[in-house]
Amino acid sequence: MTLDLSSLETAINAMDALMQRLHDNKLLQSLDKVTIDGLKSGMIQHFEFTYELCWKFIQRWIKTNKTPEEADHPRTRKELFRIAAKYGLITHPEAWFKYGDARNLTAHTYDEATTQIVYAVTADFLSDAKQLLEALKQRND
Repeated sequence: MTLDLSSLETAINAMDALMQRLHDNKLLQSLDKVTIDGLKSGMIQHFEFTYELCWKFIQRWIKTNKTPEEADHPRTRKELFRIAAKYGLITHPEAWFKYGDARNLTAHTYDEATTQIVYAVTADFLSDAKQLLEALKQRND
């Protein structure tokens, strides 16, 4: 059974488009601080949503493509990311642990310090999310 990856692809593409705007120095110079902060907050929201989709699609892929014993095995997200690395869906589970920690921060606190911490991981996350999507596409049978 193949997975419909369109929602994940849409989320990654939206995050990528916003990231490109946030790296456009000419555009940023034309904006005030409130607008730039709003764009960064939007990036964090894209990160939150896309992160959630990523781990859920990893879980679905495992349940769809592996034995029932393996499909029932991941009890935590860290374990899920280790299994995803084992099957080549992701490269470094430790990076995904870091993304999970950043996601957890946004669920409990939303202040300037948290914003900076979470925003700092979005570029690495986006790159890894794109790699995950490509791996899922290649193994989507």
